[in-house]
Amino acid sequence: MRPEDRELVAQLCAARAGLKVDPEKAYLIESRLASVARREGFGSVVDLLTILRERREDRLAWAIVEAMAYSESSFFRDRAPFELFRKEVLPTLARVRDGEPIRIWSAGCGAGQEIYSLAMIVEEEHAAIPGARIELFGSDLSERLLEKAQSGLYTQFEVQRGLPIRELVRHFEQADEMWAISPRIRQMVRWRRINLVSEFSAAGRFDVVFCRYLLAGLVEPMKARLLENLARALAPDGFLFLGEDEAADHLTEAFKPVPGRAGVYARNPAFRAAA
Repeated sequence: MRPEDRELVAQLCAARAGLKVDPEKAYLIESRLASVARREGFGSVVDLLTILRERREDRLAWAIVEAMAYSESSFFRDRAPFELFRKEVLPTLARVRDGEPIRIWSAGCGAGQEIYSLAMIVEEEHAAIPGARIELFGSDLSERLLEKAQSGLYTQFEVQRGLPIRELVRHFEQADEMWAISPRIRQMVRWRRINLVSEFSAAGRFDVVFCRYLLAGLVEPMKARLLENLARALAPDGFLFLGEDEAADHLTEAFKPVPGRAGVYARNPAFRAAA
């Protein structure tokens, strides 16, 4: 790939989705885009990018951005935030909402492991929160990852990453060489394609947002925009879960850290007053 081809990909990803792509990483770019080139009938990635320059086709541009937006996910990643959700956040919201819907969103859900982890917790804690109405949502930029998430099918490698054996036995069935999540869990989640650095007020208001390990993959100006978009989507008493080593307060005044809870943030009322 020529330097100008790699620069085109980096600029396209930054402009459309705020994604940070290093144009010096030729192998990464080519390996991510090779499947797009094959799927679209091009002989090479260079041919793909040549046609993109000539036609400026919107569908082709988004196919490239989505391919570069791949995000790693696993079941119950880091464990601690899920235990906090189970033991403190969910029962507290069930009490405070008093029968009103509790809306939980995995923003940047990848192949669905995170939102399904939350769905398993909700299903298991159902008896402890009688009357609670829980709504679960997963979103991603990539249509292909959303298709995989909606299928509920995972490889042996994927279920081995973070999924306790008791959860595997309780919530999955073997389907040939894959593992299929149970229909009762799969049907708990609604899905939608969302670009997190765009305006998405139509998605509604949420009580809990998991948006973990996405900030590092964005160009600097888009990090604050993402967080401020999430702040507008979060209920005044809601919670934002970032990665355990991620911080939001140095990027924007939209959030305040929850003391003693690594990676957990509450909305800053002052930010909302000014918004």
